[in-house]
Amino acid sequence: MLLKPAVTDFPIHELLAHRWSPRAFDVAKPVSREQVLALVEAARWAPSCFGEEPWRVIVWDRARDTARWQKAFDCLAEGNQAWVKNTPLLIAVGADPQFGHNGKDNRWAQYDSGAAGISLCLQAVALGLAAHQMGGFDAQKLRDAFGIPAHITLMSMIAVGYQAAPDVLTGEVREREVAPRRRRPLGEIFFEGGWGVPIK
Repeated sequence: MLLKPAVTDFPIHELLAHRWSPRAFDVAKPVSREQVLALVEAARWAPSCFGEEPWRVIVWDRARDTARWQKAFDCLAEGNQAWVKNTPLLIAVGADPQFGHNGKDNRWAQYDSGAAGISLCLQAVALGLAAHQMGGFDAQKLRDAFGIPAHITLMSMIAVGYQAAPDVLTGEVREREVAPRRRRPLGEIFFEGGWGVPIK
């Protein structure tokens, strides 16, 4: 596996340091069924308010069902299609905005569904895979294509596969792939004791 670990200011677990969102994937290497099930199992065990598990996840495996994978692919923004075409697995993550036990609004549903998404992505890293979460997709087209209920909030699509060398990409996408990974300084967005007080 190719790696592009984060250069962190303080040591963090290698699983977190190696998690990133590449666009170069190996079109010739499928994801095994065991790996697919491990990915969704990791998402299943994410934390959620009242143990509600509000995430709803659809998996499309090109090796098992090319036609449905293609339908999901067709819902992506054109810029994402340029590189997602090489990925064997597409995943959609949605959130059910109501609690099942009382029918009331669950204002934590999207937060919890994001936790399920990152759990899936970290499991991908642990399996030697790479995952790239995307907001660039047509939610209504996806909803219509797969009969997704109107009340489900579609949060993201995730491309999963084996990382490839950047030379499978061209143009701006390749430039973004090889660019250094950057984050804002800790004190700009992490505070301590009060709003705007940089953590030190």
